[in-house]
Amino acid sequence: MGVEIARFLRLVEALPEAEHEESVRYTAFGVAGRKFGYLWPRTRTVGLKQTLSEQHALVAERPEVFEVQFTAGGFGWVVVHLDGIDLDELSELVLEAWRLSAPEHMLADVPTPASLVRA
Repeated sequence: MGVEIARFLRLVEALPEAEHEESVRYTAFGVAGRKFGYLWPRTRTVGLKQTLSEQHALVAERPEVFEVQFTAGGFGWVVVHLDGIDLDELSELVLEAWRLSAPEHMLADVPTPASLVRA
């Protein structure tokens, strides 16, 4: 179990029009100017946008893997520990984070979690 940082980055790169911004401590990911994720290499964690109900469910189910990051604009961001998650589950969460941020016209050709795993 666990996902390497390079593999996480390939998931994000497979998303349509995914953008990234590098800073000293983290990389931010977005689509159409809206953030959907963050990567903190030092701690091997990522932050992903989710619905509030998904945020609560993930943290309640596996607090050793997921933490509440913050809530904003009706969304619940979660911190994901890459060492505690498998690739299939992470691909679903990354895709959902992207979907929650992408403009509606981009949602017609949404990739599947399985296609991200193959990327």
